[in-house]
Amino acid sequence: MTNSNGKRTVIFDLDGTLADTSGDLIASANACFHALGHGKPLDPIADALTAFHGGRAMLRLGFERLNGKADEAAVDREFPNLLKAYEADIDRHTVLYPGAMDAVGRLHGAGYAVGICTNKPEGLARLLLTRLGILESFTSLIGADTLPTRKPDPAPFVAAARQAGGDPNRALLVGDTVTDRDTAKAAGVPCILVGFGPEGAGVARLAPEAMLDHYDALDATVAQLIG
Repeated sequence: MTNSNGKRTVIFDLDGTLADTSGDLIASANACFHALGHGKPLDPIADALTAFHGGRAMLRLGFERLNGKADEAAVDREFPNLLKAYEADIDRHTVLYPGAMDAVGRLHGAGYAVGICTNKPEGLARLLLTRLGILESFTSLIGADTLPTRKPDPAPFVAAARQAGGDPNRALLVGDTVTDRDTAKAAGVPCILVGFGPEGAGVARLAPEAMLDHYDALDATVAQLIG
């Protein structure tokens, strides 16, 4: 069923889209390696893109650098430790991208429903948004573990739109990776990819409906795509 009476809706990814969380993500992985006596094999700048592919991706990369290969058993063993380290120091280095929250405010003022759909566990996403003081700026939050499936399955996006009081058929997704692009395709909605995330302008290769170089231009781009 569709929510034909719902608002036009803008759903945001979180990591790499609204906020640069790479420094804290890398630090959590390095904390695991440090506890194992391996130092800090990951670089917060050079490895930022890997950080946005998730905790296991960071652990795999670290083990590959240390041992020449990734031991999946070791990755699985350290993953809970990574989550604990991340939760304990979730906002030390994280910063919102310039203009992000001003743009969110303008969308609310223009009558759009605004929410978040992220592959970060919901509890951690809620904690980070609270620490950043922006949780109440979004009327929905769907995380990786909110539903049985996660992006690029379209169900979390649809749930985020409906939870926000919006219409999934009059919605779009703002993201930064192929996961967001594929989610939008699966949901049959437009996708805006940011050119200031970890991959930079390289995400244009994914042929989104629009690219965003700065949040100052979001309003006009959204209006072009969904009215």
